[in-house]
Amino acid sequence: MTAESTASTPLTLPVLPLDDEVVLPGMVVPLDLSDSEVRAAVEAAQAAARSEPGKPKVLLVPRIEGTYANTGVLGTVEQVGRLADGDPGALIRGRGRVRIGAGTTGPGAALWVEGTRIDESVPDPLPGQVAELVKEYKALASTWLKKRGAWQVVDRVQAIDDVSALADNAGYSPFLTTDQKVELLETADPVARLKLATQQLRDHLAEQDVAETIAKDVQEGVDKQQREFLLRRQLEAVRKELRDLNGEKDGEESDDYRARVEAADLPEKVREAALKEVDKLERSSDQSPEGSWIRTWLDTILELPWNERTEDAYDIQGAKAVLDAEHAGLEDVKERITEYLAVRKRRADRGLGVIGGRRGGAVLALVGPPGVGKTSLGESVAHAMGRKFVRVALGGVRDEAEIRGHRRTYVGALPGRIVRAIKEAGSMNPVVLLDEIDKVGSDFRGDPAAALLEVLDPAQNHTFRDHYLEVELDLSDVVFLATANVLEAIPEALLDRMELVRLDGYTEDEKVVIARDHLLPRQLDRAGLGKDEVTLDESALRKLAGEYTREAGVRNLERSIARLLRKVAAQHELGERELPFTVTDGELRDLIGRPHHVPESAQDPAERRTAVPGVATGLAVTGAGGDVLYVEASLADPETGAAGLTLTGQLGDVMKESAQIALSFLRSHGAELELPVADLKDRGVHIHFPAGAVPKDGPSAGITMTTALASLLSGRLVRTDVAMTGEVSLTGRVLPIGGVKQKLLAAHRAGVTTVIIPKRNEPDLDDVPAEVLDKLDVHTVTDVRQVLELALTPATSDATPEVPAAA
Repeated sequence: MTAESTASTPLTLPVLPLDDEVVLPGMVVPLDLSDSEVRAAVEAAQAAARSEPGKPKVLLVPRIEGTYANTGVLGTVEQVGRLADGDPGALIRGRGRVRIGAGTTGPGAALWVEGTRIDESVPDPLPGQVAELVKEYKALASTWLKKRGAWQVVDRVQAIDDVSALADNAGYSPFLTTDQKVELLETADPVARLKLATQQLRDHLAEQDVAETIAKDVQEGVDKQQREFLLRRQLEAVRKELRDLNGEKDGEESDDYRARVEAADLPEKVREAALKEVDKLERSSDQSPEGSWIRTWLDTILELPWNERTEDAYDIQGAKAVLDAEHAGLEDVKERITEYLAVRKRRADRGLGVIGGRRGGAVLALVGPPGVGKTSLGESVAHAMGRKFVRVALGGVRDEAEIRGHRRTYVGALPGRIVRAIKEAGSMNPVVLLDEIDKVGSDFRGDPAAALLEVLDPAQNHTFRDHYLEVELDLSDVVFLATANVLEAIPEALLDRMELVRLDGYTEDEKVVIARDHLLPRQLDRAGLGKDEVTLDESALRKLAGEYTREAGVRNLERSIARLLRKVAAQHELGERELPFTVTDGELRDLIGRPHHVPESAQDPAERRTAVPGVATGLAVTGAGGDVLYVEASLADPETGAAGLTLTGQLGDVMKESAQIALSFLRSHGAELELPVADLKDRGVHIHFPAGAVPKDGPSAGITMTTALASLLSGRLVRTDVAMTGEVSLTGRVLPIGGVKQKLLAAHRAGVTTVIIPKRNEPDLDDVPAEVLDKLDVHTVTDVRQVLELALTPATSDATPEVPAAA
């Protein structure tokens, strides 16, 4: 395929400017001759054609924003006549590209320029890549034309074989911008121009596919909305007809939140907040997710008992009787509840129920070992006061939102546990038990213990604000009871807001009463036995409490009773035992095996731990209450053992320091105490606390370690019936310690009869039950020399001497 040579004679042509339009070679376009520039160019071409053979020629040049392009199209005037609207016009066909040169002169009023034809030849036959490009362009053009329904044009495009003509055919594409058409016009190479046209057509088809997909999705969404709207209108019409048939009014519909809020007995500020949310709900569409959030929030607000309160039972004698009947012992707690009720009664009688917007709630912290009845005490308090009871388990809670609630912006947001407890109770003044408050943890989600500061502060909780509700909630009339096993695990700021009540465990007599009046009847029912079929003698109960279960609480005691009753029930079903049956202490071994905790005093003297020098009995406080702690000391062989102090038993830093102090005291005062202190210098000292897997710390084992070392050095045994507790100083002073009540109860449970405590702890004996003190010989001391005099047996005899009077 060839075109006119670029080396041909230059052309002189009149310029026909096209404002924001582009005509490519091969295109036939009608032009309006009413435009002066168009008419001038056509008339000039006609004038020039009179002296030259052929049709009149013009130069079609795009003019973009007043600027002419560098390349134009040679056009021939095919016909001059009338356009479809009756205006004069001319039909012009594009012939080929012309590179525009300098201006010149010519006939008529048109602008004349010189130009040169551009060579647009392509080698024949076509290279493989060009043939593939031609095939791709035709396929894309056919796809686009078929989408537009121009089937008659498809065959014409398929019939074009000239590369340049095929590329210029893109000039008819309406989706091309003027700049894109100018780019096609100025691309002289036919193959490059066809590549450009193919890319433009490919991009347009991709955009068209995306637009069609979006239009389809939008149409489907509109159709779905229209269908849903129609169905909802039909549903409303059906509901209206049903209401009319039943004689109901429109305002009685359950979903009418405005009517429900106005009819509810809400505080004024809460009502205002609820009505604002109702306004938002009415403005939002049914499809809006905010609508469901608002409905859930309104349901929560309407379900809370804002003005519901139970009347307190101000029968003080009756309340005390209820507490005594349901719990043995625990006198401190019972007295505190009785005092609270008495004060409430007097305030109510004098019209002082509400002062400064606050009511007289209470916040008590019940701290004690497991199994002493802290949790069940909460139910008894609610029963005695005539209030609703709700238990909130805090063990393992690590999210602050569990206490204060989640923000409503979160999916699945809920109010906190305090609000849910009020909702569950159905009144604004329940007894709320915050169980295991010392087990609350903290992580990246916040500190729940910090969130409890406002809840448990009587000066602040009348305006408690939950993150979910965002309205003030009055908690000042709620009685909060918090339970904990370890006092040190409760944050100090939180503990400062509560009144501390310690539950130090039960005496053996109290355990027998609890087992007889509470545990045994309950376990008889669970075992399917009648009260007259199996009875437990008091001696059996006492042996169960003293030798089978040694604990501060009564959980293991109840398990032992349950095991005993199951054994009896199984033997009766097997025909091995007749009912009724009375269990005595002598029959316990046959039924549930041997005792697990035999007191040291009941063992053979040769088998007791204190049967050798260097072993002393101490008293300690653990998470399970008081306990007996043995201290063992030994001296290494001077030839094989290195000098120094060795401590074992997983001891804390404070206890290690107490051992160093005890050793230093004996080294400096050994001569005075008639002890061979030379052994302490030359031989290694080893102090061991059995139960090495249990961590131990604290200063109260000071005199116990001193006594064990003194017994080892002197060869004098420590009395079996003596246990001791107290901190020792370098000068031998016995300093006060804590947990006297728990330690004396532990000594009583272990069968110890003589206890040595610091003199400055003597006032703590008032907290110890009288029946325990009656069975213990308690000595108060100020100096470690008195301890050694009381605890060690005389050097001349292994018999236990008469205990001298305490100083």
